[in-house]
Amino acid sequence: MEQPLAKSTHQKLPIGKLLKRVFGILIGASLFSVALEIFLVPNNIIDGGIVGISIITSHLSGLPLGVFLFVLNLPFLIIGYKQIGKTFALSTLFGVTIMSIGTTLLHPVPGLTDDPLLAAVFGGILLGIGVGLVLRYGGSLDGTEIVAVLLNKKSPFSVGEIVMFMNLFILSSAGFVFGWDRAMYSLIAYYIAFKMIDLTIEGFQESKAVWIISDNHKDLGDAIVARLGRGVTYLNGEGGYTGDDKKVIFCIITRLEEAKLKLIVEEVDENAFLAVGNIHDVRGGQFKKNAIH
Repeated sequence: MEQPLAKSTHQKLPIGKLLKRVFGILIGASLFSVALEIFLVPNNIIDGGIVGISIITSHLSGLPLGVFLFVLNLPFLIIGYKQIGKTFALSTLFGVTIMSIGTTLLHPVPGLTDDPLLAAVFGGILLGIGVGLVLRYGGSLDGTEIVAVLLNKKSPFSVGEIVMFMNLFILSSAGFVFGWDRAMYSLIAYYIAFKMIDLTIEGFQESKAVWIISDNHKDLGDAIVARLGRGVTYLNGEGGYTGDDKKVIFCIITRLEEAKLKLIVEEVDENAFLAVGNIHDVRGGQFKKNAIH
């Protein structure tokens, strides 16, 4: 008789990881608040998503921005709790609360610059770092991503495309409220923030995956280990045209080591096939660099 499958249970985070998550979201949401109230909002520059809608609504109604940031995100927090999970919803609730309180406290503080270009650049940088930190630690500061995930299930568009369409509509609305020059500055801030989010999540030391097919795979693998200090893995492959057995060398390097790796490959086997690709995250294994003797 088959035994019933054990029901998976939610594992509580260790206190150390929990504190790290809380601190990361706290810093991220605080930086987001500074970006809004010290740089963007005083210069009538908006962000996309619920934040952009909140800035426009606050401007038109005269009510505090923090109120709209919290109230407009609340329905999506409920959806996120049902669709994505308790941990995500609680992390997002904490981040949105800090963001709302932060913008309310910083609202009386005068903007740091009245130059819209400087405000767009530095506001976008702080905005992107703030959002990236919150995402990195399992939360979110905007409900549009949750909407995009739900719409993606019933439409032919990807999550990224849906978010882009929504944000283009919201950023275009800034042209009618604040003027078209401010809408263009908003696009600059949004683009910079988008890039900074990726940089914050992935880190400054971008990793690359390398695949090498060579008849001298053993000599080439030994050279990479000895001269580059990186571990290698040999994979079994088969030529699609010839049917010959092949050995594929796989390893992970940083972008700073790419040039040296190519030099090693050229020296050992100039006819080797080499493919290099960007990767977003590396965990476990022996990725840590070994000492070169």
